[in-house]
Amino acid sequence: MNSNIKETFASYPEAARSTLLIIRAAIYDIATEESLGEVVESLKWGEPSYQTKSGSALRLGWKEKSPDTISVYFNCKTILIETFKEIYQDTFTYVGSRELVFNLAEELPLVELKACVSMALRYHKIKHLPLLGE
Repeated sequence: MNSNIKETFASYPEAARSTLLIIRAAIYDIATEESLGEVVESLKWGEPSYQTKSGSALRLGWKEKSPDTISVYFNCKTILIETFKEIYQDTFTYVGSRELVFNLAEELPLVELKACVSMALRYHKIKHLPLLGE
């Protein structure tokens, strides 16, 4: 993790930081388990962003205006969120065509979120499949 990304995570409150770091670790685990190659980690719009060669970028974020939640953002020009809504229905809180919001006081649905992250990291290989292969 480069220093800019470390500083970004360090700027978040503990509850947000620890949850986002769990998601970050899951991103790398999925990429390794599924042999997706290198995960490129960078800052986009001031937030940690992750992408593989065959995938669509996703970002992790926390905002002061919503201190009790974190978000995972997906590219709004994909069918990822639409697919998540079809498969997982009420498992997540959706905002538009790009965002999943998680309340820090509730248990993170990590199994389902990992499946969504996997779809994003493989997106360009699976975008032609019904329900992205799920």
